[in-house]
Amino acid sequence: MPRNTSTEKASSGVRYTLPRSARVIRRKEFRRIYARGSRANGKTLILVALRRREEGHRVGLSVSKANGCAVIRNKIKRIFREAFRLERPTLPGQFDVVMIPRENSEKFQLPRVRKELRDLLAKIYSGKGRLRNPKRKGKR
Repeated sequence: MPRNTSTEKASSGVRYTLPRSARVIRRKEFRRIYARGSRANGKTLILVALRRREEGHRVGLSVSKANGCAVIRNKIKRIFREAFRLERPTLPGQFDVVMIPRENSEKFQLPRVRKELRDLLAKIYSGKGRLRNPKRKGKR
């Protein structure tokens, strides 16, 4: 019997994949989200989110070298991507989201990241997220 892969439909008819259209990829998009988005801080991650006009959510990941070697950074990205993929249908509003891991968090566990993603995006959705300080006006 063949295994059910992520590209197949589940028995409920819902597709559990994260298509390329659900990702923030371009540097220009990241800069726009950082400049205009609201921030919320958690124990394991920092979330920067910007409302969008189109349907659905998109995710971008920003994992710096301060989080460890390439193997560790890739593992963090896989966990964050999976958390977003699983929570995407239940998240409120329509946002472009950038997820940034905290450097002091040693272990990223999927259930904890999923809960924190839900809580932080709900905080931003309710208007309690902190806007970036617009003091810097120069281009990088």
